Amino acid sequence: MMTAQGRSPAAQEALEKLCRGYWLPLYAFVRREGHGPEDAKDLTQEFFARLLERRDFDAVRREKGRLRSYLLVALKHFLSNERHRASAIKRGHGQQPISLDEIIAHQRNELEPAESVTAEQIYERRWALTVLDQVLARLGDEFRAAEKAPLFERLKELLADEPGRPTQAEIACELGMTENAVKQAFHRLRERYRQILREEIAHTVATPAEIEDELRHLIAVLRT
Repeated sequence: MMTAQGRSPAAQEALEKLCRGYWLPLYAFVRREGHGPEDAKDLTQEFFARLLERRDFDAVRREKGRLRSYLLVALKHFLSNERHRASAIKRGHGQQPISLDEIIAHQRNELEPAESVTAEQIYERRWALTVLDQVLARLGDEFRAAEKAPLFERLKELLADEPGRPTQAEIACELGMTENAVKQAFHRLRERYRQILREEIAHTVATPAEIEDELRHLIAVLRT
């Protein structure tokens, strides 16, 4: 996360990457606050445009270095200010917009707010799921680079303890491997998953000492 501070081209690129990676929890929060899909998209776009324009993450330290907390507080302030504006604002302020349309088109139904949960709860859960999605994406890229995409597609089904998931014996038979080879491959996948998860969390906190606390928080959110 600290690489996103400053005004160098590298810092700007890092900040844009963070915005692209974590827009979905913010969009979900805005939707739960009562805004329709199009208004929520515009508000999220404007929030990101201002964030990219400001390029200042010093305030993260005041939130104990957690990007998750900083962005939620910043978004709440932004929405509060927007409610008091008398006229429509111009979207973007000259910044290259982050395209949300394609992603929203595929995920809009999933983001319809439930009546029984708060905007903060939706934000926290969506944030946690976004982190896990990024971990799986990186892990998949590594398997594909090693020309093991079919193995990854089957092994990732074992990560979730859900009914109907394949057994290691079934995967071995399907891919022409021994069951022991599948067992070892899954063990390596789980170990690498843990490593990447910690790396992704490290991008959202200020110091390594905060990784464990943030990890425990994400686990607690997913268990609720």
